[in-house]
Amino acid sequence: MNTFIKPSQHALKTFSYQRCSISTSPIVYSWFVRLTNVTQVNTEAATPKHTRKRNYPLTYEQRQFPKLIGHTKTWNTFNTSNLRDGKRKAETVSDDLFLRQFIYGTWHSLFVSELIIKRRHNMIILSGLVIRTIHPRRMYFLIGYTEEILSALLKTPVKIEIQTVENKEEVIFTYW
Repeated sequence: MNTFIKPSQHALKTFSYQRCSISTSPIVYSWFVRLTNVTQVNTEAATPKHTRKRNYPLTYEQRQFPKLIGHTKTWNTFNTSNLRDGKRKAETVSDDLFLRQFIYGTWHSLFVSELIIKRRHNMIILSGLVIRTIHPRRMYFLIGYTEEILSALLKTPVKIEIQTVENKEEVIFTYW
């Protein structure tokens, strides 16, 4: 014995062609409309959204779409311990998070690009673009201080490779 009430044919025709990917019942449709936000439509992770005046600056790496990783874009962390039978998976991820927080705290607002972390054998190499707003003597001190502290904390040699730019506008590739 069927206890479900079937809607009329007219209600089904008008409902099935509405702008919703869920076309099963009016109850599900109303739930879908209430829970989805207009700003969430047509969004994609790691892809910047256009602004009205096209005044949002993007670097070359940010302008490349995530699907191009491995072709024209590369990963920000070179980590081979996540391969099958790799050692120190969780420790490597937590080390990378610690390195990023330490660098962005020590080199406060001096990095104009993202920090690239490379692991070669036992050595960790940090690289990025730094703005030339401080005296070179202070920059050399920061390089030495960072290398020594991180080497002592992580028990591996840490090397910093930086390039300097005059201002932040030199890094901007396009406006989005």
